[in-house]
Amino acid sequence: MSQQTLKDVQDYYGRVLKTNEDLKTSACCPLEAPPPRVQALLKNVHDTVQAKFYGCGSPLPVAASGCTVLDLGCGTGRDAFILSQIVGEKGQVIGVDMTDEQLSIANQHIGWHMDKFGYKKPNVKFLKGFIEDLKTAGIADNSIDIVISNCVINLSPDKEKVFSEIVRVLKPGGELYFSDVFADRRIPKALQTDKILLGECLGGAMYTEDFRRMMAKIGIADTRITSKRQLTLDDAEVQQKAGMIDFYSMTVRAFKVELEDICENYGHVAYYKGTIPESPHSFVLDDHHEFKTGMPVPVCGNTANMLSQTRFKDLFRIEGDFSTHYGVFDCAPDSSGKTDTGACC
Repeated sequence: MSQQTLKDVQDYYGRVLKTNEDLKTSACCPLEAPPPRVQALLKNVHDTVQAKFYGCGSPLPVAASGCTVLDLGCGTGRDAFILSQIVGEKGQVIGVDMTDEQLSIANQHIGWHMDKFGYKKPNVKFLKGFIEDLKTAGIADNSIDIVISNCVINLSPDKEKVFSEIVRVLKPGGELYFSDVFADRRIPKALQTDKILLGECLGGAMYTEDFRRMMAKIGIADTRITSKRQLTLDDAEVQQKAGMIDFYSMTVRAFKVELEDICENYGHVAYYKGTIPESPHSFVLDDHHEFKTGMPVPVCGNTANMLSQTRFKDLFRIEGDFSTHYGVFDCAPDSSGKTDTGACC
């Protein structure tokens, strides 16, 4: 792990940036408004906490009541305090960050938020630690239901360690749900150590194919994109340095379940029951799986496992088993050029 990289990141987020208005690019800022359910919860988050938010997406899960959620690179706690409301008083949220200045603000506002939510005791705690080594923060094996991260993993100099730690701490059937910056090519080494590009979430952006290979290496053979948008480099200095690269803000989910490396067809059909209060009419698993309530949707074996071996298992009825294999699941786009609803690729 590069100690200099970690020091540069701590300095940028602890001292250089005072609020999100100081950012030079949109990479660490969500351009789109969060979903209505998140906007409602965000109204209960303190203004000071929101002003120092540097996320690029909204990886805030549904159907997470009572869950234990780990927020990697929690900063001042904006997402953690939203999650506190999502998991409810019986759930737990753990935020981990390495920057003292950020954690100080997060801890100062725990009491204010618990009073705001009407909780008798805090369901949020913040720990100092490195996301590459969660054992030092006391995060045990198989102890977490959901791991989230919002535009932080790109800042790590050892991403494989981060993802390996995530797999270690997730319970079987647990989920990684994170937003981050990705690139259409490997970032040149000179740009990887540029303090401004690194702090703006660009220098450490993951090449999409390297990310796929890394996840397969640590045992996650199938990851799903839930949203993707291309970033603009509005700052002239940043454009001069990195304008040849296409950067994307992507939200990705992955599950700690048994998966194959491509979509295989076993004849499974999934029915969404419509029982998530925030999603009564449909449930979106990823950018090509929207399950409308009561409607049968053919799915590959991987999708069947994602729905039946995770916290979603009571929300779906899955018909079929793995006794008969019908070949590769059809991932071809339909005649309109759109991806088929039941495809997995």
